[in-house]
Amino acid sequence: MTTDTTLTADQILLAAEDVLRRFGPAKATVVDVARILGVSHSSVYRHFPSKAALREAVTQRWLDQAHQELSTISVQSGPASERLHRWLTTLFAAKRRKALDDPELFATYMVLVEENSGIVDAHIDTLVRQIAQIFQDGVDSKEFRLAHILNTSRAVFDATAPFHDPAYAPTWSAPGADDRFEAVWKLVLGGLRAK
Repeated sequence: MTTDTTLTADQILLAAEDVLRRFGPAKATVVDVARILGVSHSSVYRHFPSKAALREAVTQRWLDQAHQELSTISVQSGPASERLHRWLTTLFAAKRRKALDDPELFATYMVLVEENSGIVDAHIDTLVRQIAQIFQDGVDSKEFRLAHILNTSRAVFDATAPFHDPAYAPTWSAPGADDRFEAVWKLVLGGLRAK
């Protein structure tokens, strides 16, 4: 059992995730989170001033988990085309894993994401900047010839949306999903290669 004095924000977020998985976003309460932790709801409010703040923090945590591995790929050395392919496949795999391995929690997160569009916009900006880092390296090494790195980064992000945008999640387990991804990848790569 957690005590009020040892309670951390991370413990609260993990408990909130469990409550959201069990009850869904409409029925989950701060009291439910506190109950799982064995503390009073006021202890939870000391870390998160409102239910909305807690839900926003859960959403942020979920999105941040995608940033870590992708951020590492964006700054690694090696050919830009290989890094971009690895970055895109890692994003697709992470999103697919979340959707298929824990569909209840994934559905809950889709509701939370809609509530927190500012967080989602910042998340997308971070991902687009990571692609831009790879593109900049590709331009510097003459692997790519791009006039507008940031615009191209956003275009690639948008072009690959069927493999990372949660709206497409029902298609991620369909036969041929990986083949479709590779076909889009080849088209993208062909457009990026220096002439």
